[in-house]
Amino acid sequence: MNSSESLDSFFFSLSTTFSSPLYIFIQIQGCLICLILAFGWACAAYVRNREIKRIKNSMQNGNSFVFLCDDINELEHSNQVKLPRVTVIMPLKGFGEHNLHNWRTQLTSLYGGPVEFLLVVESIEDPAYLPVSRLISEFEGSVEARIVVAGLSTTCSQKIHNQLVGVKAMHKDSKYVLFLDDDIRLHPGSIGTLAREMEKNPEIFIQTGYPLDLPSGSLGSYCIYEYHMPCSMGFATGGKTFFLWGGCMMMHADDFRQDNCGVVSGLRDGGYSDDMTLAAIAGAHKKLISSPPVAVFPHPLATDLNFGRYWNYLRKQTFVLESYTTKVNQIMNRALFAVHCYLSWGFVAPYFMAMIHVAAALRFYVKEYPLEEIPFISVGLSLASILATCTLAELLSMWNLTRIEVQLCNMLSPEAPPLSLASYNWCLVFIAMLVDNFLYPISAICSYFSQSINWSGIRYYLKDGKISKIERTQRSQDMAPVFTDLGGKHLYGKKGMPRKGSLLRSFTSFSKGLIKWHQPKRHE
Repeated sequence: MNSSESLDSFFFSLSTTFSSPLYIFIQIQGCLICLILAFGWACAAYVRNREIKRIKNSMQNGNSFVFLCDDINELEHSNQVKLPRVTVIMPLKGFGEHNLHNWRTQLTSLYGGPVEFLLVVESIEDPAYLPVSRLISEFEGSVEARIVVAGLSTTCSQKIHNQLVGVKAMHKDSKYVLFLDDDIRLHPGSIGTLAREMEKNPEIFIQTGYPLDLPSGSLGSYCIYEYHMPCSMGFATGGKTFFLWGGCMMMHADDFRQDNCGVVSGLRDGGYSDDMTLAAIAGAHKKLISSPPVAVFPHPLATDLNFGRYWNYLRKQTFVLESYTTKVNQIMNRALFAVHCYLSWGFVAPYFMAMIHVAAALRFYVKEYPLEEIPFISVGLSLASILATCTLAELLSMWNLTRIEVQLCNMLSPEAPPLSLASYNWCLVFIAMLVDNFLYPISAICSYFSQSINWSGIRYYLKDGKISKIERTQRSQDMAPVFTDLGGKHLYGKKGMPRKGSLLRSFTSFSKGLIKWHQPKRHE
């Protein structure tokens, strides 16, 4: 048998296998996943678009400041002086290309009530310290802002430690505390919107929002965009939600002063992820999490966001599922782990099989085999056509939601340069969908066996779902990244700059964790 006949036999056997009832089920399942995503994004687009129509109607009725408040009478001085005091806490780490612009949008909020901004750094050696000091000096006298040096964390992640130190330093009269990541752009009326919702419904435990990723053009940036998009439908509810994003969380300040529901102790004692920990606490105490329809924030990604940095980000995201606060929380995380892995590979597998069917059909067509005499090829091509149609519907729904969120962001920040869909490459979006869903289970398995993660130059070890050990040794710094994953922020100055390392570290760590896991435990 020559090589040509061997290739024909290979395609024939694969196509026959991929036409069995099991594989037909997998193809149909992939189509259903596409349609479910398309439907979810369509619902999210409806909620966001409803808000756009409301804003347009208010503008037509004479309210040119609708991006600040629904009722223009609320801007009168007699109403503004009654607004509650808000403390905004921004944990900082490193300095990158978008930080100054992001910080300006946060510090120049048009909230009419008393507000203070606490920008918390680990130490004065952090690259963010000098630029943020200069920025604060520019607004001296007009903005109440100051830098807080938190020191090193010992019992929780550095971000949570910075947040809790900021809470201790907040004004005694603050009614609400707003935690913001430093890599999002805030709208002028965002703080006011969140505070008004808290005032309307005191039962709200946490107010949150979600980012609109602005890809920089690299495949890694599109993988980040695609990773965030499925979650966006959970935040576009216009109210109650079970999702929480750590980049924007407004809470009652007294919950931290009095450690209500264990928010302080839950974060401080071994907390790794602020949003997952607080979401678990909210669920355990049946507390309300809310996401206003206008709480969507532009999130520019670094122009040099390469694939390695995307992988590091994905590792951190899957590692979150290894942390938990209660047994119920652990079971839910394990269920999410299993479902996400199953759906991720369940999404990718049909495309692989469709490619085999198309390649076999082309091969047999070139060889001038009568396709009607090979019925499984017709079945395969039919399934591939259905999958292509469902994929097109999914991409159109994703495009529509992104278009509406871009339009909403432009209306909420009329003073800012307008965002545009023109820079989005939808072929890369499709490739990113396949890459991200293929890698997610691999990353999740690595996280399960390693039980440790390097986050911005600090290695955290988990035990029983909580941080048990933190490494900042020279060896840890030698293996640390120079830049943050999404914002491309410099993590070190010239002093203490880590040496370059390999992208295979994650797999090395995974292998060591697997060996350690496989070894029998010593009995005392």
